[in-house]
Amino acid sequence: MHTATLGRTGVGLTRLGLGCAPIGDLLGTVGDTTAQEVMQSAWDAGIRYFDTSPFYGHGKSEHRLGEFLRGRPRDQFKVSTKVGRVLRPTTRPDLLDQQYWHDPLPFTLHFDYSYDGIMRSYEDSLHRLGLGSVDLLVIHDLDQMFHHSEARIAALMQELATSGWRALDQLRASGAVAGVGAGINFVGLIPRFLDLVEPDFFLVAQDYNLLDHDVLDHDFPRCAEAGVAIIVGALFASGILATEGRGNATYRYADPPPEVVQRVQAMAAVCTRHGVDLATAALQFPLAHPLVAAAIPGAARPEYVTGNVQRLQTPIPADLWAELKSESLLRPDAPVPGN
Repeated sequence: MHTATLGRTGVGLTRLGLGCAPIGDLLGTVGDTTAQEVMQSAWDAGIRYFDTSPFYGHGKSEHRLGEFLRGRPRDQFKVSTKVGRVLRPTTRPDLLDQQYWHDPLPFTLHFDYSYDGIMRSYEDSLHRLGLGSVDLLVIHDLDQMFHHSEARIAALMQELATSGWRALDQLRASGAVAGVGAGINFVGLIPRFLDLVEPDFFLVAQDYNLLDHDVLDHDFPRCAEAGVAIIVGALFASGILATEGRGNATYRYADPPPEVVQRVQAMAAVCTRHGVDLATAALQFPLAHPLVAAAIPGAARPEYVTGNVQRLQTPIPADLWAELKSESLLRPDAPVPGN
């Protein structure tokens, strides 16, 4: 598995990592045994970068990842986890707001971007993982998906800038973590973070894939100016690019609009004419951008991991990308593999 350096952090990441939201029982039961098989499949394929969060299963993903990594040489893998939520135990798990998680652990989630909140989140993650360190920390979900008013977002941004960022800067300066970033779910947030703090990278979770690449207009150019790197998640736009619009595929974790389904089907037809499936093109596309160090698709089954590794290794003819652009299915300035 090829590696790339994550910008100025100096951290070498395998180009394909493993997103560990599914092993937190995202939208259904994965189970302990299958979760361990998923991670073993990734390890056997050469994947050495794992991304998790306290949010995923209310700590379940971190527990499962820590169990898998326990006993493996610490210098052989990289881990990123998130800050911005603190978990508190509850005696009434039947009243939990489960959101996306099936049978989450009995902890309630509380947003906290203060100095104390971020330090507690970081230390609690180390305990759940059973590790003495993580490599990267990501500011999680400071956006309109979870904080529905601009006033709330502005208040939390201020809390981060005046309090929480001091914790992250201290952890980075001391060498406790090699890099600090922020998770991005919407176009326009990258400039806002760059105007506020000094991150090393962004984890772009929904806005850079075959369907969505408006970040090429302003967000990514700002990153290039600031020397900030990118990790990409949600390569398949929450599923629709993996299923070619068939079945119960979602787009941005909701039912896809008809025009999105039509566009996906048109892309799939182009791919078929060139002997490549759409999921292969979707996986390779974001990795072609020079700012992107790694992509972290999730997997709920071990065969999904091996399938993604095969897609990464599948040659794609240049004519496929040219036709997508000529059919106005991909913008002309989008970097593509081989270019």
